[in-house]
Amino acid sequence: MKASTPVTRRAGLAVLLGAAAGLAMASPASAQSDYPNQPITVIVPFAPGGASDFAARLLQPRLSEILGQQIVVENRDGAAGNVGMDIAARAKPDGYTLFLGNVGTVSINPYLFSSLRVKPLEDFIPISIVADTPGLLIANPAFPPNNVKELVEYVKARPGEVNFASPGTGSVNRLEMEAFRREAGLDMVHVPYKGGAGPATADVMGGHVSLMFVTISSGINHVKGGRLKALGVTTRERVEQLPDVATMAEQGYPKSVSSSWQGLLAPAGTPQPIIDKLHAAVVEAMKDETIKKRMAESGVIAVSSPSPADFKAYIQADAAKWSGVIQEIGAKAD
Repeated sequence: MKASTPVTRRAGLAVLLGAAAGLAMASPASAQSDYPNQPITVIVPFAPGGASDFAARLLQPRLSEILGQQIVVENRDGAAGNVGMDIAARAKPDGYTLFLGNVGTVSINPYLFSSLRVKPLEDFIPISIVADTPGLLIANPAFPPNNVKELVEYVKARPGEVNFASPGTGSVNRLEMEAFRREAGLDMVHVPYKGGAGPATADVMGGHVSLMFVTISSGINHVKGGRLKALGVTTRERVEQLPDVATMAEQGYPKSVSSSWQGLLAPAGTPQPIIDKLHAAVVEAMKDETIKKRMAESGVIAVSSPSPADFKAYIQADAAKWSGVIQEIGAKAD
């Protein structure tokens, strides 16, 4: 047998190294092509039982069925959702840890908390919105105005006398009222509460505070039961559950279109093929009649984004709106 020369050995080594490099380069693509091949964790940055947890657990079984893997909902609450958001942002960008963000964590908190490390549009890739919960302007049944026009006239005749409640300085409920107040040129007094919208809503029902914005899911049963009255909704079109309640835009205030939304995001760096696969799965899941029915019963609209890019643009516009309001009123984290 003829002994190999140094040139032959070098050529053989080059072939082996080239093959190894090819395998290494193919590995990420291979990992993406068979994604997902293990359970996926969805971090919810709030405690069980809330709106975000409700959306995640309602989506969980159908998304699991579509993707062929278990979806694990992990509640990591604290600091107005910032704890869970920070954990999700620093997770490995492989598609196996996702974040259920919402208007508070993604569009509002970055402008309220000066020490917040996460920059949502830099540290996450938006996948799709999954739930849209419109706002509802409610008042005590004894409060004289019955619509927005009457409210504006009533408050302008009594500057600084009418008060409004909110579940906190930086809550979307408070910011919705501030945006409307500025659009209408109203002088009202803010009464902040802590511990969620429940205590504030209770005081509106009790007549201790005149009015406030809440999510439809929080106020609809009280309105239907006559314990509160609705003056307007923040959707572009009237909502099915309250067809007789005009929208804020319909009553002359087009800037008062807003919602308390939830949506899925992935850590920055997650490969685009995985983002696209997750987006397609969410779109398919949100067509499910059971999900749509369950959400509608709770005053939530089941929705999905046309594309990840559309969801990113939605967040950018939403963040620009609320950051402007926060800057105007000088709001800081409670």
